[in-house]
Amino acid sequence: MRELDEKKLLEELWSKGKPLAVFLHTPFCGTCKVARRMLEVTEHLLPEGILAEADVNMLPKVVEQYRISSVPALLIADPKRVSKPEIVYSMGSVEDLLAQIRGVLS
Repeated sequence: MRELDEKKLLEELWSKGKPLAVFLHTPFCGTCKVARRMLEVTEHLLPEGILAEADVNMLPKVVEQYRISSVPALLIADPKRVSKPEIVYSMGSVEDLLAQIRGVLS
């Protein structure tokens, strides 16, 4: 997963282009570490470049704008849709994550 800072994340969310799924985490979150492992497996089953990651401690504007309430979270954006990105907080399994990402991006 490629790391995005706030400026790059906002640019990618607002630009027309390919879909984006961003794993939002904090460095010392144990649940985030488990979610990361699942997303690393999921990443191999998705088209290249869709999955990215960002530390919410460095994203004050994104947290406020999209009302991120906890981590881990997955922000999924499809640039073809006008609506705001979907935010997923439940990361039960690799299959669930894959279905959630593909569901928004299909």
